[in-house]
Amino acid sequence: MKTIGLLGGMSWESTVSYYQIINELVGRRLGGLHSAKILMYSVDFDPIEKLQHQGNWNGTAEILTDAARRLERGGADFMLICTNTMHKVEPEISSSVSIPVLHIADATADALIAEQIDKVGLLGTAFTMEQDFYKGRLEEKFRLQVLIPDTEERRQVHDIIYQELCLGTIRESSRKTYLGIIDNLAKKGAEAVILGCTEIALLVGQEKTGVPLFDTTRIHAEKAVDLALS
Repeated sequence: MKTIGLLGGMSWESTVSYYQIINELVGRRLGGLHSAKILMYSVDFDPIEKLQHQGNWNGTAEILTDAARRLERGGADFMLICTNTMHKVEPEISSSVSIPVLHIADATADALIAEQIDKVGLLGTAFTMEQDFYKGRLEEKFRLQVLIPDTEERRQVHDIIYQELCLGTIRESSRKTYLGIIDNLAKKGAEAVILGCTEIALLVGQEKTGVPLFDTTRIHAEKAVDLALS
């Protein structure tokens, strides 16, 4: 079994989900008392969040490349960045280590293509929904059509992530807001919706909507287990 490196803490709420999903899957596949071999580096999210909103992505890259090198030195065979947004600096992180970095957008695209989905809605932070590092990767590398909410809906999605979900706050009113936005994306032609922030699955699950949801946290974790056990 390979050792999985988790670069987490952004936020720690969703990193818990990674740890749980990976261990549950390894136990299910191998049986007995098996669990995953994991190294985790969990960053302090507050300074990273401030740098994000200042547009200082070089500053965030410095913090995360240092963490990535520590995971490599610790013995991780490959690595996951446990957040969609910080894949903006994935090229800097990947170039700082010699072990593979399993890209969350690539794992998600593979899952969509396997279900023959061509047109998909995307929810996430404003950075993820609006910038090319994620949406553009899905469109250019995988030829997917990606729809995003309108301006006001994007603001709502973004604010709920940072002001509620990253703090572990779950509100029924916010769940209704998200479900309404998901319905609107489906009306625009989305065949499914990507939960493109690792915290969103804490608020909205498949049981709440008839629109197929692709939970990037679970997809990323499943791909990590496939690689660890290959």
